[in-house]
Amino acid sequence: MSDARLTSLAASLPATVPFVGPEAQERAAGRPFAARIGANESVFGPSPRAIAAMTAASEHVWQYADPENHDLRAAIAAYHGVPPENIAIDAGIDTLLGLLVRLTVAAGDKVVTSAGAYPTFNFHVAGFGGELVTVPYSDDHEDPAALIAKATEVQAKLIYIANPDNPMGTWHSADVIQRMIDAVPAGSLLVLDEAYIELAPEGTAPDLHPEEERVIRMRTFSKAYGMAGARVAYAIGPAGLIAAFDRVRNHFGMNRTAQIGALAAIQDQAWIDHVRARVTVARNRIADIAADNGLSVLPSATNFVALDCGQDGAFARRVLDSLIKDGIFVRMPGVSPLNRCIRVSAGTTADLDAFAAALPKAIAAANQGA
Repeated sequence: MSDARLTSLAASLPATVPFVGPEAQERAAGRPFAARIGANESVFGPSPRAIAAMTAASEHVWQYADPENHDLRAAIAAYHGVPPENIAIDAGIDTLLGLLVRLTVAAGDKVVTSAGAYPTFNFHVAGFGGELVTVPYSDDHEDPAALIAKATEVQAKLIYIANPDNPMGTWHSADVIQRMIDAVPAGSLLVLDEAYIELAPEGTAPDLHPEEERVIRMRTFSKAYGMAGARVAYAIGPAGLIAAFDRVRNHFGMNRTAQIGALAAIQDQAWIDHVRARVTVARNRIADIAADNGLSVLPSATNFVALDCGQDGAFARRVLDSLIKDGIFVRMPGVSPLNRCIRVSAGTTADLDAFAAALPKAIAAANQGA
C-alpha cells in the first residue's frame, strides 16, 4: 500500500534500486565474492598522496566540510585552465545529475537519452516528473545524430550522452562530440557524462569552452582516480548555470575528508598514468580470456570490457548468474541487443585468474540451460 502522505508523483513511482550492490549479493549468498569486478571501481586504488592526505585529515572529521569547496574547486579549475566559477562540485555524478534535473526539468518535460544508457539519470528524470524519450544504440555506440534529431523533434530540455559509454565501453572522437554540441537545438542542454575520460585515448574529449551554453560536462574521482567510495565529482559549464546549483544543492553534503583526498589526487597526475597502464594490461587480459573461450570483446576506452557472449540476453544472463554463483561479481547491460554482453571491470591478476577459471564453467552451464 502507498502512504497517503506521498505526493501523487512519488506514489506513482516504483521503489527502484538502479544497481544491486555486491554487498547485497554477498549477504544473500552468505559469503564474499572472490573477485569484485562488476562495478567499474578501480581496484588499483587512489593515489598514495590522496590516501596520506585523507589519513591525516581523519582526526579533523569533527569539522564540517567547506560548503564552498573552495580549495578543491580552485585546484580543479587550475588543472583544466578554466575559472572556478565554471566548476560545481558534489557527491558523485549521480548527485550532480539529480540537481541538474531538478533545476531544468518540470513535470511533463521531455528528456532524451539512449535505450540502455546509464540508468541513474533516468531515475532522476522520473523522480522529477520528466518524460524520457529514448533512441537505440547504433553498432554498440550511442548515436549522437539520432539523439539530436529526437531532441529537436520533441523539444527536449536535456539530452544525455556518456563518452566513453557505460555500459558498452565504446566511444566517439572529439570531432563527433563537438559536432553534436554544435547541433544542440535551442532550449536544450547536452549533458556530457565524461566519467571515464581519463582512461580514453587522446582525441576523445573536445576542447573545453566553459561558457558554451549548449553543454554541461560531468567528471568524477570515482573511476581513474580510484575514489568511488569518497563520492566526489564535478561539473564544468557556463557560470550562470553552475551558479544555479547553489539554489538547490546540500551545502554540507560533501565529505571533508573526501574533499582533501580529491585535492591531493588531482595534483598527482603521475598516479593516473600508472592506473592507465594497469587498466590497459587488464583490458588485454580480459580480451585474451574471452578469446580462449571462443568469445569476443568490444573495444573499450574505460576501465571495463563488454564481453560479447555471442547469443541473446537470456544466454548472457545464464553466464552471469553462473559467474556470480561461482564468486565472480560482474554485471550486464539491461536492454537488448546490448544485453548479449557481460561487463567485466579491470581487475588485479588474482581477480582475472579467478574470472578465467570460472568463465568456461559458466559458459558450459549456460549452454546446458538453453
